[in-house]
Amino acid sequence: MRSRFALAAFLLAMSLFATAQHQSDPLTSTEIDQLRDAALEPEQRLKLYVEFARARLVALEQMRSDPKTTDRGRKTHGMLEDFLTIYDELNDNIDNFVARNDDLRKPLKLIIEGDTDFQAKLRALKDSASAKPAEAKQYEFMLSNAIETVDNSVVDHRQLLADQEEAAKHKKKR
Repeated sequence: MRSRFALAAFLLAMSLFATAQHQSDPLTSTEIDQLRDAALEPEQRLKLYVEFARARLVALEQMRSDPKTTDRGRKTHGMLEDFLTIYDELNDNIDNFVARNDDLRKPLKLIIEGDTDFQAKLRALKDSASAKPAEAKQYEFMLSNAIETVDNSVVDHRQLLADQEEAAKHKKKR
């Protein structure tokens, strides 16, 4: 009897965990399918992550410019969180492909372009936050976290590109 109760409690907890996981996933089912299809192709997969991150920032800009939007601070926080989750996944995927010794020179150029765009959009949001400080309090931590993450990552991405270009030169010499 006790084991049945424990099993039932475990299954209930797992289903609640799975539901909670699903609700917080910033990717659509179509995007997940696209990523699954590109699982072994670094160029395609990383390009998709850049596109998805960019789309989140464009949607954020559109939401913020819509005069009909209510609860803008909370929504900004949520959209920044989605962007950051996708951006962190991008970095995790880069790490995985580096561990496999994949050539990432081409996708890294796209990623660095994206980083520059992301930095500009995030800084513009930070600059506009001073106009409504009460609203900005709801997302200022997430915004500063996103800016710091992108700033640190762009340095890492540029260094990785330089390292990969250097390694490619040495391969050609052999």
